[in-house]
Amino acid sequence: CADNAAMESFFSLLQKNVLDRKRWSTRQELRLAITTWIERTYHRRRRQRRLGKLTSIEYETINRTR
Repeated sequence: CADNAAMESFFSLLQKNVLDRKRWSTRQELRLAITTWIERTYHRRRRQRRLGKLTSIEYETINRTR
């Protein structure tokens, strides 16, 4: 049985930050909101192993000052 904690955490955040915020008029509107949230918020704040466990923003900040 695989551990599903990472996906459960992701969907919990998606539910709280996008799905429960309003009633969506169309699927396209919801699709855009989900994509925007993932690209602008989730990926930028999530710590990434390949970046030395830094968030994308932390990594960019460190490399700009070099």
